[in-house]
Amino acid sequence: MSGHSKWSTIKRKKGAADSKRSKIFSKVIKEISISVKESGPDPDGNPRLRVAIANAKGANMPKETLQRAISKAADKDAASLHEVTYEGYAPHGIAIFIEATTDNLQRTVANVRMIFNKYNGNLGTNGSLGFLFDRKGIFTIQQGTLNFDELELDLIDAGAEDITVEDGYITVVTAMEDFGSMMKKLEELKIEAENAQLQRISKETNKLDLDASRKVMKIIDAFEDDDDVTNVYHNMEMTDELLDSME
Repeated sequence: MSGHSKWSTIKRKKGAADSKRSKIFSKVIKEISISVKESGPDPDGNPRLRVAIANAKGANMPKETLQRAISKAADKDAASLHEVTYEGYAPHGIAIFIEATTDNLQRTVANVRMIFNKYNGNLGTNGSLGFLFDRKGIFTIQQGTLNFDELELDLIDAGAEDITVEDGYITVVTAMEDFGSMMKKLEELKIEAENAQLQRISKETNKLDLDASRKVMKIIDAFEDDDDVTNVYHNMEMTDELLDSME
């Protein structure tokens, strides 16, 4: 998980830019909208909304923006959003798994297909690549004044499979089925994760040379810049050489 952890750190630093922060806000607002449509606007009875609110706070979303997003989502006339996934291959045989949230399925699939074609990739059929990834709960916590030695035992009891500490952040990995119990444990400990979500982690990674890796990163970046795309996962090994070239 060390490569994943460092990649998350780099993405967090890049997220400080205004343009990236706008994308993060848009992603959180979509998650709020879907969670409210599913189970209502009361976070006490809506675990998914509680996670979305925690992520909004972690992204420093203004309170007024957060409340407005919840109220808008609760409006019966609010636009319906659809959660969709796409699978395909980037150059050099790297598997790509895309999660998107959209109000226009035709627009989204057209954009995804265009990006695959532009960067010499191939859009595949749904279900063709999912087996390459495990769904894991990923929690990012600012260490601050937290006593890690004391906290570590609580996290393990709640289902932590892997815990790393880097650049002042604690990253906790759980099995998908332990995501809820970890959220509950953090709430009991009064710890607000900066980010908490289910992610798809590749079971095995493919190592490429630096030039090839950079070509794959171009298609990944293009997908991440699309307004409808919420997450992009891949099975390329994030080598230290590649990560260092991106900092």
